[in-house]
Amino acid sequence: MPASESNLTLHGAFARQFSRHARAIIRSPAEVANPLLFFFMVITLFPLGLGPDPQRLAEMAPGILWVVALLSSLMVSGKLFASDYEDGSLEQLAIAPFPLAVLALGEVSAYWLATGFLLALASPIFALMLGLPATGIFTLMVSLLLGTTCLTLIGAVGSALTVSIRRGGMLLSLLIIPLNVPVLIFGTTAVSEAVMGGNATSWLALMGALALGSLAVMPVAIGAALRVSLDQ
Repeated sequence: MPASESNLTLHGAFARQFSRHARAIIRSPAEVANPLLFFFMVITLFPLGLGPDPQRLAEMAPGILWVVALLSSLMVSGKLFASDYEDGSLEQLAIAPFPLAVLALGEVSAYWLATGFLLALASPIFALMLGLPATGIFTLMVSLLLGTTCLTLIGAVGSALTVSIRRGGMLLSLLIIPLNVPVLIFGTTAVSEAVMGGNATSWLALMGALALGSLAVMPVAIGAALRVSLDQ
């Protein structure tokens, strides 16, 4: 091992993984644009299917926005770890003197910033397109920041389990969608409570607890799942 790598700290190894994948995402703008474009297209099509009634769209907006956020997350999850697996980088990470869970979290963090974080920032625009009242927009942004953290980490576990399987997209969806249901319910309920003038804080607190729990548990599960995939 090169001296530079032998002297690398755990924090430095995480930062290197994060920056490597962040640069790869920047070099491929489609990685960022595709989830946002998908979100925009689906939000645009919903009024055509449901009708132009503003009140009806506003009532259904929290559920619509969160379901589309879940579908956008599924698009990203299928690409996690794929490039590392194909070029052999994943095997090198597995034998590195650092926990694979921490190294994998560097890649997951880069993808979350490029997808979930940007989606949360852009969500007010999509909310206004559906006529969501202004009282629910801040709660929508916060819930998406917390919720997409959970969705990305859960998706990363599924991606790690299926990375060695050709065309494992359907299996990935079957694995992670049931785990995403609580996030979807809490996120939708939080926004609905805010729109109706209720107290959304408790639901956001639950989502915060889910996000913290996911950050504590899911990286370990991701590392174990990657080792299982590499041993196949």
